[in-house]
Amino acid sequence: MKQHNALPIMAVTATIILGAAWALLATQMNDRVESSAQKSYVFMTYLKSDDIKIHTANDSVVTLTGTVSEASHRSLAEETVAELPGVKGVNDKLELKGEQPAENSDIWIGMKVKTMLMFHRNVSGLGTDVDVKNGAVTLHGKVPSEAQKELTAEYAMDVGGVKIVKNDMIVVKPAETTVEKVNEYVDDASITAQVKMALLFHHSTSVIKTKVATKDGIVTVGGVAKNAAEKDLVGKLVNDIKGVKTLKNEMTIGQ
Repeated sequence: MKQHNALPIMAVTATIILGAAWALLATQMNDRVESSAQKSYVFMTYLKSDDIKIHTANDSVVTLTGTVSEASHRSLAEETVAELPGVKGVNDKLELKGEQPAENSDIWIGMKVKTMLMFHRNVSGLGTDVDVKNGAVTLHGKVPSEAQKELTAEYAMDVGGVKIVKNDMIVVKPAETTVEKVNEYVDDASITAQVKMALLFHHSTSVIKTKVATKDGIVTVGGVAKNAAEKDLVGKLVNDIKGVKTLKNEMTIGQ
């Protein structure tokens, strides 16, 4: 009789042990994903003032809750977490904090230009002031070269909603310009997130369905470009994203 009773007890014990093991694994997974996200370049640079909470379910789907200051921050958080090892999906429940500017308004356009400039390493997002009035963008700030001045205007002009760019930036000695860290480490998840967001913000590439993957700073882009010029443009923009070491442009050309 005792032997018959032992079997259910053993089954219950095994279930309890298995449940505890799964709970431990889930906790470890959640801690690992949260730690990786919080240590990522995107979270430490762009999202450091936002209140983002991360929870990982047993199916490796991450739920993001909390608040962010801008819509672009919400997308950046989702894209970055989605690229972390072990994550199979992201349930984005982040809310926008405060009143948000209307789409295509001057404030909205200015925020897009500033954010886009932050992604690129050969221009200065921190050192560029952006004023927008009726879709006309005026750039102010100091740059170390005429080439950077022209590139900043080129990038700004390619942001959706911008009608014209007036470039009032001044070329001065490098020591007098705003210094940004250009050699700091950028993790793969953050690189991929920045690339995707930059291609979305640039009007010329926003409609291209580009696939992006990053491994050890090497970015591979795929998808279909209409022509060689469009493929080259994607390559140019991606190569200028912070953290990108090498680009493999595997886009095909077709209709």
